[in-house]
Amino acid sequence: MKIFIDTADINEIREIKDLGILDGVTTNPSLVKKTGRPWKEAVEEILKECAGLPVSVEVVATDTEGMVREARELARLGDNAVIKIPCTEAGIRAVKALSAEGIRTNVTLVFSPLQALVAAKVGATYVSPFIGRIDDIGYDGLAVLEEVISIYEVYGVETEIIAASIRHVDHVRRCAELGVDIATIPYKVIKQMFRHPLTDVGLERFLKDAQEAGIQI
Repeated sequence: MKIFIDTADINEIREIKDLGILDGVTTNPSLVKKTGRPWKEAVEEILKECAGLPVSVEVVATDTEGMVREARELARLGDNAVIKIPCTEAGIRAVKALSAEGIRTNVTLVFSPLQALVAAKVGATYVSPFIGRIDDIGYDGLAVLEEVISIYEVYGVETEIIAASIRHVDHVRRCAELGVDIATIPYKVIKQMFRHPLTDVGLERFLKDAQEAGIQI
């Protein structure tokens, strides 16, 4: 399973990249706003920092023509730019046009297997089911994700599935169990993946024993 970081904070991106586990980045206008930086400046810095890795950047237009025009401009910012397009009828039309031009897309705000299916049919590079937000309305986000994976496997769909709106480490574990292509994970949750209380207890015991045995540390 590939690991993307879901952030627009360049310091968080650099830290996870330096660990050697980063496969890509997803951003959106809300995440950029949190940084307090100008939108274009923040996006260009991320694209440069993550050269060779896919970076999803979202359009803000809501009509097909506007999405296509904005997507072309975003694609020119870097070879690694992937354009996030909302899963609306206008968005699906935009993805079809952009796919024909060779511009990579990530269909976002996906909440059902049928949305994922139509996105794949028009050539989306990635599709992003939002599992946490599905949970928020009383449904099972992981069950929806599993249905998307199953449908894609049946038809040999090439579109890669990005599990999005991940809230905690158990979401990550279950995504890996299901065999999803990619999980895009907040910085805080990625950091939690390294931690376990038994690791801390074990390390403390080993260091204590080493000290008592006279081992120089």
